[in-house]
Amino acid sequence: MKKTALITGATGGLGREFVKKFATAGKDLVLVGRNPQKLANLKAMVENRYAVRVETIVVDFSTETAAEQIFDHVTAKGIQIDYLVNNAGLGGQGVFVERTMAQDVSMMRVNMLVPTKLMKLFIPEFVKRGAGKVLNVSSSAALIPGPLQAEYYATKAYVTSLSNAIAYEVKDTGVTVTTLMPGAIETGFAKAGGLTQTKMFAHGALPADVAQAGYQGMLAGKLNVFAGLSAMQRPFVGLMPILPKKAIMGFVANQQSNSN
Repeated sequence: MKKTALITGATGGLGREFVKKFATAGKDLVLVGRNPQKLANLKAMVENRYAVRVETIVVDFSTETAAEQIFDHVTAKGIQIDYLVNNAGLGGQGVFVERTMAQDVSMMRVNMLVPTKLMKLFIPEFVKRGAGKVLNVSSSAALIPGPLQAEYYATKAYVTSLSNAIAYEVKDTGVTVTTLMPGAIETGFAKAGGLTQTKMFAHGALPADVAQAGYQGMLAGKLNVFAGLSAMQRPFVGLMPILPKKAIMGFVANQQSNSN
């Protein structure tokens, strides 16, 4: 019996690369996104190129019941999920006091509420079976406060902290929870978040490389996987928690301001 991976944000740059990784390995797929046409096109491409089955679920992640809709769909179809990839994410540049309430609430739902609910729904089933792997896409941004993307950095800190704690709680059950913490990536995320002209995204990593690192880390049951960090970012990863906060925030604000 083939194993099945559920991937959220499947039609985006990083999501599509995860799709290719699992499909190449012969895993059936449940692809989740909000654009019906993009999902249909991706399903057709994957089924034509790989010998796997593909189920699609159209969901708006900014709604309160997005996770329940996904879980109910796979349950009704009798699909057993073996790999849960929480990849969908929402960013957005701007000063906190100038961003709208709707923008920030939507980001919190997409980045925190949906992956939390999906883990709450699927991990108990994994534990009962004694097998299952979760890959949560966080960010190296989780390590520090992020002026001009204050809400986004905070949501990723939540995802990382929660994921690590759950990983510890299930460590003796046959279930693993891996957190992928990439740097800036060349995907549609930057465009959607108004970040394409920032210094931080001037030289983003290739999504295929980041997906490969995350996929391999998940299979190995690693706790945290850092990927796609620039030569300038790599030395700072280990130092970020101990460096002066004001200096770090000044650097981050500079990197996230428009470069032109």
